Amino acid sequence: MTADPKPSTAESDTSPIGLKTRSAALELLTQGLSDRGGFDSAMARPPYSTLEGRERTYARALASTVFRRLGLIDVALDARLKRPPPEEVRNILRLGAAQLLFRDTADFAAVSTSVELARISRHGRAFTGLVNAVLRGLARDGLPAASPEANLPSWLYARWRAAYGEAAALAIAESVTAEPPTDLSLKTGDTGAWTAGALAQALPAEILPGGSLRTARRGEISEWPGFDEGGWWVQDAGAAAAARLLAPTPGETVLDLCAAPGGKTLQLAASGARVTALDRSATRLGRLSQNLARTGLEAEVVVADAAAWDDPRQFDAVLLDAPCSATGTFRRHPEVLWLAKPADIAKLADVQTRLLATAADRVRPGGRLIYCVCSLEPEEGEAQIDAFLRKRQDFQAAKADPADIGLPAEAAVMDGRAMRVLPSQWREHGGIDGFFICRLDRTA
Repeated sequence: MTADPKPSTAESDTSPIGLKTRSAALELLTQGLSDRGGFDSAMARPPYSTLEGRERTYARALASTVFRRLGLIDVALDARLKRPPPEEVRNILRLGAAQLLFRDTADFAAVSTSVELARISRHGRAFTGLVNAVLRGLARDGLPAASPEANLPSWLYARWRAAYGEAAALAIAESVTAEPPTDLSLKTGDTGAWTAGALAQALPAEILPGGSLRTARRGEISEWPGFDEGGWWVQDAGAAAAARLLAPTPGETVLDLCAAPGGKTLQLAASGARVTALDRSATRLGRLSQNLARTGLEAEVVVADAAAWDDPRQFDAVLLDAPCSATGTFRRHPEVLWLAKPADIAKLADVQTRLLATAADRVRPGGRLIYCVCSLEPEEGEAQIDAFLRKRQDFQAAKADPADIGLPAEAAVMDGRAMRVLPSQWREHGGIDGFFICRLDRTA
């Protein structure tokens, strides 16, 4: 696992290594635009998986730069294209433009490697002249004027403007281009390998209000201090707030539904609770099992569909991080902006409604339930809670102070009964992923 590097000229050459790295970036871009999970899937196989650490870090960063600037890049390219080229050629142009306009790559390196990518690609050989001419024009003329919302699909920007207002939507759009720092959740208690202060000094990192550590350090994460000792795991501060709001105590039984990749499971296990982590993806749960082994934490791991799970148990507490459009995660996964479709939101809202009902039935009387999604869409957050409370008179939404769980004060919504975190918030700390979180207490 790696953190995205800052823009660099380290790969500004025309050597075979430079071309191989850019070929891997092209595959990441192509797969990232094709389907959900395509970006991560492409990182698990050649050509990306064959790269060395520095090369793979650069390839990932280059592809991510395209996703963060895709709207502006396409505006610049379309001004120079008389007709749309094949998609593979467009993606080569996008990579070249990202190097020229946003990564401070030498002009000759960005242009020549892009031309070579076209020459060896399946559909690009006939377009090498076009690639050369378009990129040389960009190198000469630079980026055309455009407003920040150009980096968002227009339908998403319109939704966020309607939901949160013009100023907030513009602030969200402005946050798209920023490469985020890396947040870590620290293993605490008697089994903790590091104190927060010691790890913050070693990385170095800032200790955030909720206890997460935030570092600007880049590169291969497995080489960072405390990784081998299992002292921490990567987890955005917004996501970590959900487990804090659940506030499990030692010995409590806790069910983590849709648990993979497992950051919240690790938090819950670190609290001393007896945790059952359930997800229908055996592959993704494999990553959780690896992190449990690395950190020395324990949890029961179950591969099952939540709705079909035939175990009759109820739990003191249940955490449901429901499948969602993931539009709040674009700081770290900018490809989600271009994969999401308007129809997805209604379909996912139906899934969330069913899962929320299933999760509620797993809560014992007197217990509590956390519902959360990494989505910015109200249909997946506030509307879900309103509909649930109309149906389930045996639950009530609990008020909470954002400061108690490490969130910005402006996150409180629904009269303090839920938290709506926007990526534009917490600018003084470098931003935060978008999230919706609500705690529901079962009264009978």
